[in-house]
Amino acid sequence: MKLMKINHLDLIIALYIFGVVVAAVMGVKVMPMGELGSLRFNISVAIILMPLMFTLTDAVNEIYGRERARQMVYLGVIVQVLLVLFIWFALAVPHSARFDFMNDSYNQVFGISVRFALASISAFTISGLLDVFIFAKIKKMTKGKMLWLRNNLSNFISMLFDSMIFLTIAHYGTFAQGFGNNVVWLIGVIIPYWIAKCIMSIVSTPLVYAGVAWLRKKKATKVES
Repeated sequence: MKLMKINHLDLIIALYIFGVVVAAVMGVKVMPMGELGSLRFNISVAIILMPLMFTLTDAVNEIYGRERARQMVYLGVIVQVLLVLFIWFALAVPHSARFDFMNDSYNQVFGISVRFALASISAFTISGLLDVFIFAKIKKMTKGKMLWLRNNLSNFISMLFDSMIFLTIAHYGTFAQGFGNNVVWLIGVIIPYWIAKCIMSIVSTPLVYAGVAWLRKKKATKVES
């Protein structure tokens, strides 16, 4: 059954790319997260995946080092760029007459503006590389101890930048006019998004321990063999 044996690192990368694609394609859906007085909080479904993706890079960073984790981020960027380009191609080519009944829905679901594409790719690249950098620095400072600290702290900071960059590029000037009004509006959206991501990061902390233990065991087994 050698065909069924999958390299452990390849599986981690595959899960990471899965998260990149799903977040890019399905992240447009927004779900309610509750109310506080007259305020209603809504977040993208992609928020569920973002902390898990950072967790995967942190696990690889812990076992294989900063450079290998950075390569994962670069792979994610390449996949995002290729995905956006192919979506634009698919929307541009003419459709068959038998596709008339769903062409408008197809265009509406998969339509990605240049602005949103730039926002998504920029936020993903900067936050991903920042997470890898901060995780490695904290690991050095703590001499390899307190995995939970560097996992969550690197996630908190990088996810704040992710929310700031994406929402600013994608929505600045869309729902408010003037610099001051835009800043107020963006803060009101960025903070709930960031808090939701931080909560997801804390909840997923056991996963980074499980991932690190699994990768370390597999790596040790490979060296012994």
